[in-house]
Amino acid sequence: MITKKVDHIGIVVKNAEERLKLYRDFLGLKVTHVEELPERGIKVYFVKIGETRFELLEPMSENSEISGFLEKKGEGIHHIAVNVEGIEESVSLALEKGFKPLSSEPKTGAGGTRVLFLHPKTTGGVLLELVEGEHE
Repeated sequence: MITKKVDHIGIVVKNAEERLKLYRDFLGLKVTHVEELPERGIKVYFVKIGETRFELLEPMSENSEISGFLEKKGEGIHHIAVNVEGIEESVSLALEKGFKPLSSEPKTGAGGTRVLFLHPKTTGGVLLELVEGEHE
């Protein structure tokens, strides 16, 4: 697996339009992509900042995959994502190096990317997302 760059910083929000007042209206950043992921219960907004993006994650329902995080911790940084090449080998490599993947294989992410999360208890408290592919 080859790590290429920081892909995005995931931020959980209750209401993306409200938070876009900061990122789009105040900071002047551009929303480059909006996508609903109904199987995960989330709507994502990618906001371009330099070579990377903020990913605003908004729940579409009360039982979305981010609802528990939002209820326990409130709005804020959820994960850091790095763009990689060779994600298929990431599960076995993670296990070999002592990191715990949150799934047994990469899943489909926004924009048709492939993603795999590593448990924060094994990465020093950071939920790390590996992303293969490009959003734009």
